[in-house]
Amino acid sequence: MLLAAGRGERMGRLTDNCPKPLLKVAGRSLIEHHIVALKQQGFEDIVVNLAYLGDQIKQTLGCGAQWGVNIAYSDEGEQALETGGGISKALPLLGEQPFLVVNADVWTDFPYASLLNKTADKMHLVLVNNPPQHPQGDFSLVADRVVLAADKTYTYSGIGVFHPAVFAQSTTAIFPLAPLIREHILHAEVGGESYAGEWTDVGTPARLAELEHKLKLTL
Repeated sequence: MLLAAGRGERMGRLTDNCPKPLLKVAGRSLIEHHIVALKQQGFEDIVVNLAYLGDQIKQTLGCGAQWGVNIAYSDEGEQALETGGGISKALPLLGEQPFLVVNADVWTDFPYASLLNKTADKMHLVLVNNPPQHPQGDFSLVADRVVLAADKTYTYSGIGVFHPAVFAQSTTAIFPLAPLIREHILHAEVGGESYAGEWTDVGTPARLAELEHKLKLTL
């Protein structure tokens, strides 16, 4: 599942008339970078959630045939349901097995195929070193277990594997994902790993411009 429903308010005028996942970097939209990478690593069935300017995303991506994938849409209407609520609403499209979730507004070279066997826990999170805009981090790692706090903190990358049962008991339509993650951490049900490769949270015009410059030098 690619999370693509957010407003992207910190992007300013760039998202006044364009949904954030369709902002381009290195000649491709952010969400297209993910679709291409997922296809290359064996993922062919993709669910995209929509809210803000969602019709533009649907019109641009279509059924996914141009990339050799199958795209289904979970339309949340004008009011985005936040991350947890968005995943919960999409459950009928995601099936009964654990599924991969990726934030569409990050850029990364993470090897998604490495997560295909990370299905033993209720959740498996990919954590990254804390970026300058989030120095306090989110969680810690002890071996391959995610804990709330230890000597070193990491930031949740927006990449994770989730069992549908995690969301089955949700009683509200709109809710964030973080409290649900913390609840399962307390029950020792969250595995994880750290990733030191390329990862950017494209949250501001400055970060988008920095990423564009970096990719021009490396791609």
